[in-house]
Amino acid sequence: MDAAQWLTLGIFTITILIVVSNVVDSTLAALIGVAAMVWAGVMTETDAFGYVDWNVMAILVAIWLIAGYFGKTGVPSWLSVQALRLSGGRPGLLVLILTFLAGMISMFVDNVVTILMMAPVALPLARAMKLAATPVILMIGFGANFMGTALIIGDLPPQMLHSVAGAEFFDFIWQHGRPSSFPILMATFVLTLAAMYAYGFRGRARVTDIGSLGIDARIPNPLFAAIVLLWFFGTVIAMSMRQWIGMKLGFIALSGALSLVLVLHFLGARVKAPSFEETLQELDWRAIFFYIALFALVGGLEKTHLLEMLATAMKPLFAQNYALGATVLYWVTVPIVGLVEHDAYILTFLYTIRDLGQAGIEPWPLYWMLLWAGTLGSNLTVAGAPALYVALTLAEREEDRKISLREFLSWSIPFTLLCAGVCYALGMLIWVLPYAN
Repeated sequence: MDAAQWLTLGIFTITILIVVSNVVDSTLAALIGVAAMVWAGVMTETDAFGYVDWNVMAILVAIWLIAGYFGKTGVPSWLSVQALRLSGGRPGLLVLILTFLAGMISMFVDNVVTILMMAPVALPLARAMKLAATPVILMIGFGANFMGTALIIGDLPPQMLHSVAGAEFFDFIWQHGRPSSFPILMATFVLTLAAMYAYGFRGRARVTDIGSLGIDARIPNPLFAAIVLLWFFGTVIAMSMRQWIGMKLGFIALSGALSLVLVLHFLGARVKAPSFEETLQELDWRAIFFYIALFALVGGLEKTHLLEMLATAMKPLFAQNYALGATVLYWVTVPIVGLVEHDAYILTFLYTIRDLGQAGIEPWPLYWMLLWAGTLGSNLTVAGAPALYVALTLAEREEDRKISLREFLSWSIPFTLLCAGVCYALGMLIWVLPYAN
C-alpha cells in the first residue's frame, strides 16, 4: 500500500470509529470524514459528489414522503385493532401478529417510522391485556428491522444493491431461476416468530371478552386514507415496472410522491391532509445527509483502489472453497453489524463482492448472504440498528424505568440467532451450494 492508500484507510477508519462510538453526531462525523478526504487530496469535491448515488437518495426521500402521509391516515392503528381481533384475545399471538405487521409495513416504510406508527396503538393493547411493554415494543422493533431487505423499497441496503449490482424490483422475489430475498426472508420471519412464541409468549392467559377492553380505532378521514393508499401502491407498482418504463427508480418514486402532494393540495379541506411543509419537516434529513456522506466515504476507498485490493486478498478463499467463503462472510457479518452501523459495512462489501465478480467469482449468492446477514445481525444491539434505540426508548418511557442491557439481550440474542441461523440454512441450500458444486 502506498501513502495515499494508508491515508485514505486512516481517515475512513477514524470516521467509522467516531460514528460507531457516537462521541460526535454520526452525520456530522461522516460529513467531516468526507471533507477530510477532499482536503487530504484523496479525491476532489467533484469526485465526492459523483460517488453519491442520487438515484438512491431520490428513492429514500420520495418513499419517506409518502410514508409520512401514510402514517397519518389512521390505517396502522386500524390494522393493529384488527390484529387484536384476529388474535382471539390471546396475548402471545397478538404480539406475534403485531410483529409480523411491523415487518410487512417495513418492506415499504422506513423501520423507525414503522415503530413510531405501531407503538402508539400497540401500547394500549398491551396495557389492556396486561402484557409488559418491553417485550411487545422490542418485538415490534425487531420486526420493523427485519423485512426492510425483502424488497427494493423499504431500506437502504437493497437500494445500494440496485446501485452497485443493478438488482431490479423482481430480482428480490425471483432471480436466476430460484427464490431470492422476499420468499427467503418471509420464510425465515415466520419460523423465527413461531420459535419466539415458544420462547417467551406461550401460555399467556386469554382474554375471552375483547369487547370489554374498550379499544377501537377508526380511520378519521376515509377519503384521505384511500388516496394515500392508492398513490402508495401505484408508486410501488410503477417502480416494479421500471425496466419497461425506462426511467430511474428515483424519478419514478419522486413522480409518485410529488403527484400525491399535488392531489392532496388541490383537494384541500376535503381530505384534511397535513401540509407539504409539515410533512417535509418531518423527514429524517439527518439520516439522508448521513447516507450521502456514506457513499462519498466508500467512494474514497474505491478511488484509491483499496476495495480492489481487499477483493484480491479474499479471492483465494472463494476460489478454493466457495461454500466456506460464503459461510465466513455471513457469520463474520452477523456480529459485526450488531455492533456497528450496518449500512457502511454493507456498502463497503457490496463493492468488494462486485470486484470479486469481475475477478471471476460468482457474486450473486454472496450479495444475498451479505444483505441478509447485515440486516438480521443488526437486531443484536441498538448500536447496529438505530430503530431499536427508538423502540427501547419507547418501552422505557412506558414502563418508567431503565431497561438493563441484560434484559434487552435476553430478547435480542435469541431473536438474532434464530433468524440468522434459519436464513443461513435457506441461503446455503438455495443459493450458495448450487454455485459451489
